[in-house]
Amino acid sequence: MNGAESLVRTMVKGGVDVCFTNPGTSEMHFVAALDRVPGMRCVLGLFEGVVTGAADGYFRMKGTPASTLLHLGPGLANGLANLHNAKKANSGIVNIVGQHAVYHIDYNAPLTSDIEGLARPMSSWVRTSPNSKSVAADGAAAIAAAKSAPPQIATLILPADTAWNEADGIAEVPAEQQRASYSPQAVEQAARILHGDGEGTLLLMTGSALSEKGLALAERIANKTGCTVMGPTFRPKMARGRGCYSIDRIHYVIENALPMLAKFRHIVLVESDDPVAFFAYPNKPSMLKPEGCEVHRMTSWGENSVAALDALAGAVKASAKDIKPQALQELVKPTGALTFASIAQAIACAIPENAIMVDESLTTGRGFFPPTAAAAPHDWLQNMGGSIGFSTPLSIGAAIACPDRKVITMVGDGSAMYTIQSLWTQARENLNIVTIVFANRIYQILRGEFDNVGAGEPGQRANDMLRLDRPTLDFVALAKGMGVPGRAVTNADEFNKALAEAVAEPGPRLIEVQM
Repeated sequence: MNGAESLVRTMVKGGVDVCFTNPGTSEMHFVAALDRVPGMRCVLGLFEGVVTGAADGYFRMKGTPASTLLHLGPGLANGLANLHNAKKANSGIVNIVGQHAVYHIDYNAPLTSDIEGLARPMSSWVRTSPNSKSVAADGAAAIAAAKSAPPQIATLILPADTAWNEADGIAEVPAEQQRASYSPQAVEQAARILHGDGEGTLLLMTGSALSEKGLALAERIANKTGCTVMGPTFRPKMARGRGCYSIDRIHYVIENALPMLAKFRHIVLVESDDPVAFFAYPNKPSMLKPEGCEVHRMTSWGENSVAALDALAGAVKASAKDIKPQALQELVKPTGALTFASIAQAIACAIPENAIMVDESLTTGRGFFPPTAAAAPHDWLQNMGGSIGFSTPLSIGAAIACPDRKVITMVGDGSAMYTIQSLWTQARENLNIVTIVFANRIYQILRGEFDNVGAGEPGQRANDMLRLDRPTLDFVALAKGMGVPGRAVTNADEFNKALAEAVAEPGPRLIEVQM
């Protein structure tokens, strides 16, 4: 077998059996190996940002890494924005990047670039296979890195001649590195803080702590000790809906976030980091915690936060009897005009059991959490890195990881255009994804940020850079051109009907909400 085949066989044996791909000439031997080796599902994306975003979504829902196949340095560069988002979400991914043949690199052909240099900012593990005999072992090491605790983005660079030359065979993936489940001392410290100052303490949780079980334990702790439980502004994945403990998230807007945190004298971090502002603004703080507030870390990424919360509940003597019913908004289908409130209510009513909600709604979505807390149980995924164009690709990976669950994507029109090619992959793979595009014809979040940074009143040129008109985007036509049925809605009654139909039908659908 050649190097490419030894790598594919190693990946399949190592549990990496999905490849999101956009290949080129240097990767043709890998593509041929995918034909010869059974067990690898291959999903084509028409842009590398779709490929890398899909791998992120797959890991978030499956908990195991997928692979990507990217073409040389420019192909990797096209996918870096969503690798940035994946890195911030602590998603494990195995990137395979083709390279020129070793003997060809010195000729400085048009596509020659420093691939390792491009990969390092977004990858925790980077390696170039020096020869075909090393490819399988290097692939196994990449898989081990992607499966480590915490997971890593691993990038393996495969020169063309190492792919076509003869290789030895399949390599075993090294055993996963074991990491401490959690620190008992950190749990003991958190218990002392809660005993001494429960009402002045915030449990700031993300990661595995936001699973249904982690939230249930946090609810017991909060009701027993009087502490408050919140999440950061954005989270990789969170269990929500009826029967699940609903918590606030720190508000994106600094003026709203500061009073939310003002009373706390202690913050206990459960996989989270210190609360900081998304951007720097004139005369506003970067750190959102109040002056004098002490921060204590209970768990880090890769540790067992559910076990730590269970231990903390035991230490403060919190039990199931401490769970109290939460007051939730009544869900009634809205009528009349489309407003932020009516949109949120319509979505909350339409969420089916066990749905996966992918949220890149930015401005429109800031009011989604209160009503959707009363919706059917679901998972909620958000953009962790702030690079827009993540949601429609992420939905692909989530749908492939969980084919029996409906995925609902909520995205602004500006963000949707970054990776609109995702719709074609959704159609080709017949994925159960409903894409809701909020079409307000403006980068509304940037219009707000223009004011927040004190840039003054925007003139004609500035407004031209913030508006999405001349021409107006037609998302229904764009979707149809890529094989996805779509419809536009202009009021709440039409939106309710479109949601009900899209959720009930298999395969991809698009709804353009014209605001």
